[in-house]
Amino acid sequence: MGAGSLIALMIAAIAFSGIALLISKFVLKATTNKQKGEPYECGIPTTGPSRIQFNVGYYLFALVFLIFDVELIFMFPWAVVVKEVGWLALFEIVIFLFILFTGLLYAHKKGALTWK
Repeated sequence: MGAGSLIALMIAAIAFSGIALLISKFVLKATTNKQKGEPYECGIPTTGPSRIQFNVGYYLFALVFLIFDVELIFMFPWAVVVKEVGWLALFEIVIFLFILFTGLLYAHKKGALTWK
């Protein structure tokens, strides 16, 4: 795939998206009302401000979950080839899991896993 193909692909992407925007602009009529400006919350009318601050603990909990989710992505290929690689693969995954477990203990010590 050369530079010409890449340029043609970019031109096609811009053209298709531009044409779709133009068609929607001409076909659909623009209506504005109060309900369109409100945030959608499962059909329940909102009360109070829409922007509120969340506790940073939720984000820390999500990051810890993401770390262990990515761990599983690395463990799947290891599980597929563990018989061919042998003891070296077992030793490496034990080190990997030890590092992750140390991170989990650190997060627990810092209170990232507690709901406040």
